[in-house]
Amino acid sequence: MHEQRQRADALRNADKIVRAAIASLREHGPDVSLEEIARHAGIGSATVYRRFGDRDGVIRAAFQTYFAEEIEPLVLAARDADDAGRALTEALTAIVETLAAHHGLLRAAKGTGAVTVDIAARFMGPFGVVLARAKQRGEVRPDLIVRDLAAIVVMVLATMPPGDPECGDVRRYLALLLSSLRPSDEELPAPSARSHHVLDSSPASRQLGH
Repeated sequence: MHEQRQRADALRNADKIVRAAIASLREHGPDVSLEEIARHAGIGSATVYRRFGDRDGVIRAAFQTYFAEEIEPLVLAARDADDAGRALTEALTAIVETLAAHHGLLRAAKGTGAVTVDIAARFMGPFGVVLARAKQRGEVRPDLIVRDLAAIVVMVLATMPPGDPECGDVRRYLALLLSSLRPSDEELPAPSARSHHVLDSSPASRQLGH
């Protein structure tokens, strides 16, 4: 019984830390310290280190939790829509807008290497049903795959400069990339078979993502 209580306490503390990280990053930006996250959670820094290893571990867990709770439901809602093509574009737009509103978490996650096409594709897997229906109706190009949709989200968010609450560039490049989903007789090149980070902490990606 004591061991079960300890495990339950550990899970509750981990959840508090992750939610404190999401809130702190939104309030204070991507440079918030682990100590500030711990203070916001009401938990000692030593407990945070013990549970997550370091700040990067907290950020990665926060990003995955945020994706599961905020992004995945948008995908599932699109799956049940009647108009597959419209649902696809509306869901992608909502996903980009939601992530743009949490730019602190997003920028911090980029620095840890957590923002990849592969993790986005994993959470966006149910889009496969919507995509298949949109293809059947001739509303999108026939050679699209779910990973392409994930890449669109990642590429658009890479255009987001800091201090731009209007997100003008995000809206512009999202519209541009969404227009590329339309049916075309030109076949796309085959995708890479490698799992890769589209946005990592390299100098080039830092410049792209500001």
